[in-house]
Amino acid sequence: MMYDSSWDVIVVGAGPGGSKCAQEFAERGMKTLVIDRKQELGAPKRCGEGLSMRWIKITNQKPNPKWALQEIHGAILISPSGKRVEIDTRKTGQTGYIIERKMWEKELAAEAIRAGAKYMLKALVYDVIKEGEQVTGVKVKHEGKELELHSKLVIAADGVDSMVARYAGIKTSMPLTECDDGYQYEMAGVKLMDPHKMELYFGTDVAPRGYVWVFPKGNDTANVGVGIRGDLKKTAKEYLDEWIENNKEKFENASIIEVNAGVIPVTAAVEKKVTGGLMVIGDAARMVNPIHGGGIGSAMEAGMMAAEIGTKAIKEGDVSEERLKEYEEVWEETRGKEFKKILKVRQFFEKLNDEQMELIADAVDPETILELGHGKGLKTVLKIMVKKSPAAAKLAMSFLKNI
Repeated sequence: MMYDSSWDVIVVGAGPGGSKCAQEFAERGMKTLVIDRKQELGAPKRCGEGLSMRWIKITNQKPNPKWALQEIHGAILISPSGKRVEIDTRKTGQTGYIIERKMWEKELAAEAIRAGAKYMLKALVYDVIKEGEQVTGVKVKHEGKELELHSKLVIAADGVDSMVARYAGIKTSMPLTECDDGYQYEMAGVKLMDPHKMELYFGTDVAPRGYVWVFPKGNDTANVGVGIRGDLKKTAKEYLDEWIENNKEKFENASIIEVNAGVIPVTAAVEKKVTGGLMVIGDAARMVNPIHGGGIGSAMEAGMMAAEIGTKAIKEGDVSEERLKEYEEVWEETRGKEFKKILKVRQFFEKLNDEQMELIADAVDPETILELGHGKGLKTVLKIMVKKSPAAAKLAMSFLKNI
């Protein structure tokens, strides 16, 4: 297949954020090319496949049975001692789905293509093209050829291990302490507590700083995974295998049908998200909820912001860094401040021991626990800790002074 050498926009990365961004650009009349190194979109998947109705609405999605497999009405949180806290999100309208990401990513790409975008797969971007400090395209290896593709704007949507932003001079690296190591099995034959509720298991022996999840995908099939801090000697796979072995009854008839692994950024978004001729979105910019590691919805939302602002900049003939900074400002107001609050929640909880986690499970109502995932309710939790846990009072007070 032949490709033109000049484009309005080149999006590198065909994940949810990249494809949504491409669709939005194409719908605005921009000549758009999406480049991805994979030969099949959606594979391998590197997430638990949970998608809330909040993000479905924000990104204008319509749940389709082809990819929206199981409607989710809430979660069951299991403390280190086994205490269950059930959350019914139907009361607050925060329902969602466990999706089949492989099908969904292809559908997102199809929507972008129908809007006018073109896709180039099994293609490696190995550098950006610059005129002075301005990015003006990318260098690509595709089907044994080296190509130079020029564009007015480049979108770096190439995931947590993004190289495109680095080629352009934007620092996206992070220490191991600020990322989580994730490992997951898709399994059939799992005994589920409730097919419409996610199961989340906590404890320092279960998952340091993270949790084990069981996400129902329909009938007795589920994603069973773990996320732990990335600088531990013991691997995420070892933690997950040990937990499954300790829950034999739940998995006595289960077996693995797919294995997934990946790195999850659970820190603040990169401070610099633009340079002349280039914008960074999604995992490449670390735009991930620091509590649960979910980044699908926020990547798509960032892609929509980038397309709206990027299109205006292209039409104005000004894609300078100064002009594109509007994207950073809109992100900060729309989602950045919220994610910074959520990061404080994560930083507090990772300092708690199992006994203190039990206190929260006993004393904090489910609605407040749910709000923590949105960066709210931390003051309530901290005040409870000050009153009921002398050992945690000093820690709680130090956090209270900074929120």
